[in-house]
Amino acid sequence: MFLTISATGTPERPATDLGYLLHKHPEAAQTFSTSYGTAHVLYPEADDLRCTVALLLEVDPVALVRRGKGKGRGGAPDAALAQYVNDRPYAASSLLAVALSNVFSSALRGVCRARPERAAEPLPLRVEIPALPARGGPALVRRLFEPLGWTVTADPVALDAQFPQWGESRYVRLVLEGGTLTLAQALRQLYVLLPVLDDAKHYWVSSDEVDKLLRVGEGWLPEHPEQKLIVGRYLTRRWSLARQAMERLELVRLAETDDSEVEEIDNAVAAETEKEERPTPLAVHRREALLGALRRHGAARVLDLGCGEGQLVQTLLRDPAFTEIVGVDVSVRALTIASRRLKLNTMGERQAARVRLFQGSLTYTDKRLTGYDAAVLSEVIEHLDLPRLPALECAVFGAARPRTVLVTTPNVEYNVRWESLPAGHARHGDHRFEWTREEFRAWAAPVAERHGYAVEFEAVGPEDPEVGAPTQMAVFTRLAATEGPADRNDRHDRNDRHDRNEKEEVKAA
Repeated sequence: MFLTISATGTPERPATDLGYLLHKHPEAAQTFSTSYGTAHVLYPEADDLRCTVALLLEVDPVALVRRGKGKGRGGAPDAALAQYVNDRPYAASSLLAVALSNVFSSALRGVCRARPERAAEPLPLRVEIPALPARGGPALVRRLFEPLGWTVTADPVALDAQFPQWGESRYVRLVLEGGTLTLAQALRQLYVLLPVLDDAKHYWVSSDEVDKLLRVGEGWLPEHPEQKLIVGRYLTRRWSLARQAMERLELVRLAETDDSEVEEIDNAVAAETEKEERPTPLAVHRREALLGALRRHGAARVLDLGCGEGQLVQTLLRDPAFTEIVGVDVSVRALTIASRRLKLNTMGERQAARVRLFQGSLTYTDKRLTGYDAAVLSEVIEHLDLPRLPALECAVFGAARPRTVLVTTPNVEYNVRWESLPAGHARHGDHRFEWTREEFRAWAAPVAERHGYAVEFEAVGPEDPEVGAPTQMAVFTRLAATEGPADRNDRHDRNDRHDRNEKEEVKAA
């Protein structure tokens, strides 16, 4: 990881004063040991007119793993290999922020006994970071740094310079230039915003991080227009800590305007904060929409096609109105996880009779899928290559022919509202496509017409007036006038069961 800080000066106020402020002599290259590697400080140039200090951090991946007790980032044991095989040692992150704090600790606090007047003065600074992860792209970089008085250059880094058609990576080359900040202010902003842009930290975030954030953010964070995003990402989306930090920042801001109202507003902010709830996850919105549609259409026997790890199946089992639930997925591993989630091995006999899981491909016709009230394809179609969609259409709408089919898929128009999603990137690495609302309707309407269904469309999740909701759902309802061979077989089976039940009732009488 590499970062440079440059300052310009005059013979009367030489740029080499930067060395005094940083407590690092321009004529000496220095090395510092950290918990995760080695930090080098050197000066590529140093004269009265221009002085540049460089911080080079060599990360030791083995030390990262040992410090994490063999666990990967975020504590996931199966991510341990990612500490050894990844690109993180070459891109700015919370590791570089911590190195800044350790190596330039006095400068971060604004302490300089040799040049105290210079420490309090704004400097014409230039900061450059050649490789900076930016989850949100150059636009987010500008939104974070420009309100602080910087002139920002954020050039996207190509995924591969030899293959420009592959597009841009999530990294940018960042250059910050400004003349209204002290060195301490610049270092504090970098300390907070580097991990915010990376949207990750290499260490566990606890309650003491709130105090650290308020201390380092003093003077600029309370008034920052992206304060909520900065707090949420810096505290790794630990919402209890984020609410605490936001409340304290609000008090700081108000205290600066009118000290007499602080206590009254403190109580109001605290009461309002208690009412706040963590935003409802999109997956919950999606399951609620699917359950509502299934209930409206009176479905009792339901197929979950592409059931994955069984979240929807588990939800359906909680409602006795769903008498038979079948989960189908092509992945044996996903079905194994679903079985464990549902605790099929220890489930009671009556409950176990309501649920089945089996492996199957949705691009092949399967007699086991016929005769059901409803089929759900929740976030499934976007995982198929476009040429395979006609095969899925034939298998589900042509052969299985449930009375109701629910299909949900991402609305790509909404992607611009995901701050952490780089421009032009899909929401998931396995998505083969993501459709606009118009494209989804253009696919669904002909499918319904070809197979004798009516189709309606619903928005799922919080709806934006410009780009719609994050998820879109099509509700296909089979028309009464249409009947295929599978429908006739299903009707005959129901009639046979009805006749057998009547005979048994007569015998019992």
